[in-house]
Amino acid sequence: MSTAQLPNGAGDYGISAVHDEHHGKYEAPVQILYFTHHSTKYYWNDMIQNFEFYIGLEDVKDYRRLFFGENEIAVRVPSVFKLLIKEVLNPFYIFQLFSVILWSAEDYYYYATAIVFMSVISIATSLYTIKKQYVMLHDMVATHSVVRVSVCRRNKEIEQAMSTDLVPGDVIIIPANGMVMPCDAVLIHGTCIVNESMLTGESVPVTKTSLPSSGEDAAWTYSTEEHKRHTLFCGTHVIQTRFYAGELVEAVVVRTGFSTEKGQLVRSILHPKPTDFKLYRDAYLFLLCLVGVAGIGFIYTIVLSIIKKVPAKTIIIESLDIITITVPPALPAAMTAGIVYAQRRLKRVGIFCISPQRINMCGQLNLVCFDKTGTLTEDGLDLWGVQTVEDGSFSPPEADAAEDSLVNSAFVACMATCHSLTKIEGELSGDPLDLKMFSATGWILEEPTEEETTLHNPIMPTVVRPPKQSIPEANQNNPLTQNMELNQLPSCEIGIVRQFPFSSTLQRMSVVVRRLGEKHMDAYLKGAPEVVASLCKQHTVPQSFTETLETYTKQGFRVIALAHRQLESKLSWHKVQSLSRDLLETNMEFLGLIIMQNKIKEETASVLRELRQANIRTLMVTGDNMLTAISVARDCGMIRAHERVIIAEAAPPKDFHPASITWHYTENPVQTKDNQSVEMNLEDGVYARQEQSYHFAVTGRAFAVITEHFPQLLQKLALRATVFARMAPDQKTQLVEVLQSIDYTVGMCGDGANDCGALKRAHCGISLSELEASVASPFTSSTANISCVPNLIREGRAALITSFCVFKFMALYSIIQYLSVTLLYSILSNLGDFQFLFIDIAIILIIAFTMSLNPAWKELVWRRPPSSLISGPLLFSVLTQIITCLLFQVLGFLLVRQQSWYETWTPQSDACNASRSGLSHGLNVTSPHDHKNIKNYENTTLFYVSSFQYLAVAIIFSKGKPFRQPSYRNWPFMLSCIALYTFLLFIMLYPVRAIDNFLEIVCVPHDWRITLVIIVIVNAAVSFILEEANQHWASSFLSWLFCQTNKPPRCSTCTWPWSCRTTQTGPPDPPLSPTPAIHNPASLPPSDTNKQTTAQTEDTITA
Repeated sequence: MSTAQLPNGAGDYGISAVHDEHHGKYEAPVQILYFTHHSTKYYWNDMIQNFEFYIGLEDVKDYRRLFFGENEIAVRVPSVFKLLIKEVLNPFYIFQLFSVILWSAEDYYYYATAIVFMSVISIATSLYTIKKQYVMLHDMVATHSVVRVSVCRRNKEIEQAMSTDLVPGDVIIIPANGMVMPCDAVLIHGTCIVNESMLTGESVPVTKTSLPSSGEDAAWTYSTEEHKRHTLFCGTHVIQTRFYAGELVEAVVVRTGFSTEKGQLVRSILHPKPTDFKLYRDAYLFLLCLVGVAGIGFIYTIVLSIIKKVPAKTIIIESLDIITITVPPALPAAMTAGIVYAQRRLKRVGIFCISPQRINMCGQLNLVCFDKTGTLTEDGLDLWGVQTVEDGSFSPPEADAAEDSLVNSAFVACMATCHSLTKIEGELSGDPLDLKMFSATGWILEEPTEEETTLHNPIMPTVVRPPKQSIPEANQNNPLTQNMELNQLPSCEIGIVRQFPFSSTLQRMSVVVRRLGEKHMDAYLKGAPEVVASLCKQHTVPQSFTETLETYTKQGFRVIALAHRQLESKLSWHKVQSLSRDLLETNMEFLGLIIMQNKIKEETASVLRELRQANIRTLMVTGDNMLTAISVARDCGMIRAHERVIIAEAAPPKDFHPASITWHYTENPVQTKDNQSVEMNLEDGVYARQEQSYHFAVTGRAFAVITEHFPQLLQKLALRATVFARMAPDQKTQLVEVLQSIDYTVGMCGDGANDCGALKRAHCGISLSELEASVASPFTSSTANISCVPNLIREGRAALITSFCVFKFMALYSIIQYLSVTLLYSILSNLGDFQFLFIDIAIILIIAFTMSLNPAWKELVWRRPPSSLISGPLLFSVLTQIITCLLFQVLGFLLVRQQSWYETWTPQSDACNASRSGLSHGLNVTSPHDHKNIKNYENTTLFYVSSFQYLAVAIIFSKGKPFRQPSYRNWPFMLSCIALYTFLLFIMLYPVRAIDNFLEIVCVPHDWRITLVIIVIVNAAVSFILEEANQHWASSFLSWLFCQTNKPPRCSTCTWPWSCRTTQTGPPDPPLSPTPAIHNPASLPPSDTNKQTTAQTEDTITA
């Protein structure tokens, strides 16, 4: 916690200026309490009696320098020493250090050295990776973080300053040749063309205009969302500027440091939200179980050693050693291997990952949201045709907008001027839709040069004109115009005076233009047809507007409406610059429709079909028109031909009328009686596993109303809605959160333009943009289509199954070794140093790392892999294998002691060559001949049996189909298993003295070796049969045992107990009656809840 004192006055005061005078009056210092967390300062607010954080200029005007500090996104690259300390203090490495000290005390130097060697490599690799990531992030941030800027002070003087000294409220000058923004600033004078790809992923430069009301005071009412189109964001590249003669392009700093958009992105990378995945939570629980088992062995060892009067030092060492055996030190490295291999395979197919831990999450995806434009459909739009309005009705559609008859029309003038195109290095650049629309006119765009701007008093506008000043055909045939000079004809050259850029919130853009020679200006508007029609005089909108629009949108066309308004002649050019957008965009005259064709990508339909067959739900989340989105959903197979669509529309409270929701089918006309309704049952019912026969489609407006006024319906609606249209970027993020709240594992696939928030919030965000915005998405595909989605899910499933296999194998390895050591402790023996080394290095590490190499299966199957380690089938599998290994180890341990040749082993013992008849049974107890008592018949027997058990469980747990390729195609794993089996069988059946001495095993009779082979074979067969039985019948048996009735969940709460859910299915669909419709009894009057309506078209629910 820090305390600072400041003068209680406004202005550019530094922290040290506590005794300055303000307007000739000394102000008493004010005490400010604050602390910093994750690069954000939190200040104590006496009014709310709590801490809050200030973001930018809209929050505070006083004490600016203290509140915001230096304008720097400081990514400190920690020293190697700090990283080393942080890494070594990991509980896992502390446990390893404890193990190494213990093993050294037992003189297990070789194994301790091997573990230290592996740990050093692991730590070094981790340090290198972390350091590299810090350096990369630092370089990305620091490239343009400190620059020299021109600052305009209050006395209008311009001084040079470092960008680190900027604070909210400073006025900076944007140079004509552009710059990389060191802060977030709002334009107050001039216009800028900006490349925002670093933040949005959109490679198309955008035009930023000054605030609607000019002057510095406009910045004090600044709102981030409302003035996004006037804000220059930190890290974005200002390509070029446009300005008034004698006036500079000025911007007011509104955010600095980590409060900027770029700063928040960097902060989310530096301090990411923890990945909450059930597998990782269960892994810790499973390790705790192993610790519990180790505790039992710990107590057993102490009690047994005390009974046998073992020295205290030996008791301490051996009892602690049992803990290091039970918790395998190589577990984290082995589990990471599968993810690393999957990441490499993804890279080979063009999918890059910056968050490898999320690969496992991809294996559990049961719902994927897709953006439409650029994701499901092609980026480019083709102009299908135009349909103008004459005398209040639509003319027949025309394919070519460049016809001579339309050159001088307001419709073509609107197409040629209402856009945000600009020329960069002589090439037209801008939104693809604008480019296609402008090129269809055949007109030419000319921008003023810097010299022209300086010479003229008023702002030099961007000018558009036809390719050549040809006299329209109508004028050529007119005898009144045939003798006129060309310059006396009406001019087609138009200057763009003011531009209101496209707003996704408003769903429209507009421009103010002036035709050469005219005394008045005109306003042109384009946008979503419904929005444009609502801003036009009703008599100018054709009566067939709704039917015509539906006709096009149902066919999948993207429709844009145009409108025009003649402005008063008294409006000067300077007055237009301060004109409010709301005043301008009203009382327009409807001009007509532009019909664009957005083709579906070739891969879209097949990928969606593959996902549907794999029981993965797909949604469309788009900012486009509802009917267009539904049409595309039908064309690509997201909604099939026989399935009906119910559109949910909602209205907020207005004029004492409560909020209401209206439902209607797309197939039926809306001219129905108000009391007709669509019957739907979203409450309890019998859940049959059948495909839904209808889908909901929700608009962004309805989504906002339902979220605020009908929250009880939101989750129910999310269960059956397939199309979300006219969704704002923040609504996409909200939708992802709603879907996650009802236990979906959500994937989001977008082109990076408006999907960054949803891509970051989803469990698996897949960006189809390779630009810097991919930093916001865990996965980035170099292939610009959705074929990457099934590839990612396949690899995710393979990685998830690999994690389960490796975890089960490592758990069995530790338990098998624990059983061997516990049995040997009973005779005061143990495994030898080189036996541990052979098992842990030659068997475990090689097998664990090669069994992770199985590639993903080529098809996506209907069922998904399990998501939890603490599940019935998996625990049943592990427990049956533990019991099997225990029984066969005990069998070998007891049988060897019953052999006729068995005796207390001594260096002189020669059981291999001595005949049974000549041997004396001797004592049936092994007494130690040295302090370790490694060499004995029990040790040799358990070493052979346990070594084969490791290999058997590895092969059994290495699952293949349906999520991974069969193990026989994993040749490193197969070669490792064959080599180890061959080696073990060879040294067991044909002993080699040098190897026996190295591994500290003793020679046993040939008959006993054959017996061990039989035990090993029977052990492997029993383990295999039990695993197969568990795979085929255990799941059904446990489901029957613990969840005999598969009662569907209540949709009103949308909470489903995981214990009653099979691993193959995700969140179940809501129980529905065969007749699709909706009634929410909770929101209807009591008298209406039992009514049965007969018609099937429209229902209004009133809150």
